[in-house]
Amino acid sequence: MRQASLMKISAGALAVVISMGMGLANSAQAQTLIIYSGRSKKLIGPLIEKAKKDLGFNIQVRYGKTAQLAIALLEEGRNSRADLFFAQDAGALGAVEQKQLTLKIPSPLLNQVDNRFRSPQGHWLGISARARTVDYNTKLVNKSDLPESIWDLTKPKWRGKVGWAPTNGSFQSFVTAMRVLSGEQKTLQWLRAMKANGVKSYPKNTPIVAALGRGEIHLGLVNHYYLQRFKKDNPNFPVAHHYTRKDPGAMINVAGVAIMKTTDQKKDVEALINYLLKPVSQNYFAQNTREYPLAAGVSASTKQIPLKELNPPNINLSNLSDLEKTLELLQKSGAL
Repeated sequence: MRQASLMKISAGALAVVISMGMGLANSAQAQTLIIYSGRSKKLIGPLIEKAKKDLGFNIQVRYGKTAQLAIALLEEGRNSRADLFFAQDAGALGAVEQKQLTLKIPSPLLNQVDNRFRSPQGHWLGISARARTVDYNTKLVNKSDLPESIWDLTKPKWRGKVGWAPTNGSFQSFVTAMRVLSGEQKTLQWLRAMKANGVKSYPKNTPIVAALGRGEIHLGLVNHYYLQRFKKDNPNFPVAHHYTRKDPGAMINVAGVAIMKTTDQKKDVEALINYLLKPVSQNYFAQNTREYPLAAGVSASTKQIPLKELNPPNINLSNLSDLEKTLELLQKSGAL
């Protein structure tokens, strides 16, 4: 029943994803690696093209929203052509793992990443990380007035001044973390209180940061790396990061991979994962997407607070897998 409910919630989106890939399975050759990627072509396309040349593999990528691709994998089951799932967040990886659709990743690969950023059962592995932040317009908000936690955002002083992106996968993982850490009722109350306080909705993170720069909103709930893209074009862009401590708003999530049971090219998939963990790839994430590299020995951009200095909540990222309940809660609150 729970899976059926999720399928109903996302039926329209799933139809789009399936139609995008209808010809993929039929046209793919036996020795073509098939990646289902919740990471956009703009973000990882250049790296995948480099991997094709360096590894000598024929790789095809089916791009889509992470949640929609996870649903597609659940629907396809043993009939899927997927070899690798490259997800935007740990919740989707946990969801396919729980349905026993994944294989265990070998220890030499797992051990390259801190155990906070991989499945305790070894069925998914973080490739890069992003931190949740409360970005703010530096001309409109004094540092001394910044909220201590995301729970403060429902106060009257922030009425109509906060932006969020409820359809975004990272935001939904943030809400899932809130449910895990604080319970269903408190999370629902927060969502409803935010709506009552005039929170403004945007389709994704980039428009939130742009709206902050225009002064349309004062605060925005986003991932850390979007701001650096604006700063690159305009060093005086009037927006900065604010990090809360130990609450869901300070969560560190990962973009990561899982090997699908449907693969018949396990060794090649493992070679691709190893490639994604090599310095050439980890530096790509550090410099091009402005994310935190997760393989040992590779540093993030010097313009970012080091990962070890952040104060995220203590949460097992595998517990972010219950997307269905999060979507239901977002609908119930009126956020979706």
